[in-house]
Amino acid sequence: MRSKAVLILAVIMGLLTTFLFIKYMKKFDEAAVINTNMTDVVVAKQPIKRNTVIDAGAIEIAQVPKKALHPEAVLTIEEAAGKIANSDLAPGEMLLSHHLQGQKEEALLVSRKVTDGYRAVSVGVNIVRSVSNLIEPDDYVDVISNQTDKQSNGPLVSTLILQHARVLAVGRRMVEATTETPYVEYSSVTLEVKPQDAVALVNASEAGSVSLMLYSRIQPNGETESKGAGGDEK
Repeated sequence: MRSKAVLILAVIMGLLTTFLFIKYMKKFDEAAVINTNMTDVVVAKQPIKRNTVIDAGAIEIAQVPKKALHPEAVLTIEEAAGKIANSDLAPGEMLLSHHLQGQKEEALLVSRKVTDGYRAVSVGVNIVRSVSNLIEPDDYVDVISNQTDKQSNGPLVSTLILQHARVLAVGRRMVEATTETPYVEYSSVTLEVKPQDAVALVNASEAGSVSLMLYSRIQPNGETESKGAGGDEK
């Protein structure tokens, strides 16, 4: 009787052990399947503020299950580095395509083109004073103030008031024209200048007129565009 009870207990223990072993192996197999179906995505490595340029050091690659992959997920560092963040991103947050904005898209908002410490200010021009409307966004110009003493009807006095000012926009166009861009004559140019230079520019425009002189984009070997309006360092 005792041996029969021991045999029954042994069978029960064997069945229980087999059940637990199968359950364990099933979990192991599921984990293995998940681990073999992972994919790379780009996530924020540190807090990224809205309207800032995303540096490659601020993002990293993480792995997520393919089943959890968002259709707009950014998959490589190259896709995100150098783009503009459209929203605040927290560490570990997955980057999506709508979080990013490229340089051409960025140019649609002039406020994102203005360098820190500078201001955007527009002045009226005509086709002659704008070098026959040949000035393009991201060109550099000098600004000449043309004024006449209205009381004495004296001679026209022209003065160079700004040097090497960056052009942000011509009319409402903020990107360089291509062969497909239709020609539209513009009557204003928006410049990037220091605040104090903006005051001088507005005064000159209101008191008379301003003319622009265009710089060459071809730089001598070893030289770069490093000066701002009025000759200040950028």
